Amino acid sequence: MKAQDVIATYERVGPAWAEQRNRTLMEKAWLDRMLTAAPRATGTVRVLDLGCGAGRPIGSYLAERGTTVTGVDATKCLSDLYPQVVPGAEIIQTDMRGLKLDRQFDAIIAWNSFFHLSADDQRAMFPTFAVHAAPRAALMFTAGHIAGEAIGEVAGEPIYHASLDPDEYRELLTANGFKALRYVPEDPTCGNHTIWLAQYKS
Repeated sequence: MKAQDVIATYERVGPAWAEQRNRTLMEKAWLDRMLTAAPRATGTVRVLDLGCGAGRPIGSYLAERGTTVTGVDATKCLSDLYPQVVPGAEIIQTDMRGLKLDRQFDAIIAWNSFFHLSADDQRAMFPTFAVHAAPRAALMFTAGHIAGEAIGEVAGEPIYHASLDPDEYRELLTANGFKALRYVPEDPTCGNHTIWLAQYKS
């Protein structure tokens, strides 16, 4: 199992994974923090959800909060499910790597998706985050708490994960115009996810 196998794995087991996905919304406090940090210059918070999956529970919660959601997912199976879960949201089936939408968002989230990329691909994502960030946009993503690779499981299939060192994430954020607002490794209140919340300052 390598990073290049991730999309094919989700294409194969995505519907089963979406059905099994934890829907207790343990992410709620973090989603609310992200929305609080996001600017409201246009009146409605525009959210870019990278690796959005089928949209439940995160996409649906963001839509319920009155945001305008654009979901991006590399798989056809999950992109097809997304409009059923988040009616009216925009869904774009494409790889987040090298994404160029030529527009900016008030909040960018890559929850349990960014960490499926290889270390080099993760490094390359920070300019992509920046080019899609409106002034003072919030950025939130999950990663590991130490550098390395690991094999997890999704719907009974092995799945690749990687992480950089926390100091390198902080350096990449700074180099690309972001300020880290909050970093919690293995947050016990959120399923032991390691979470970064930052704001675009450039």
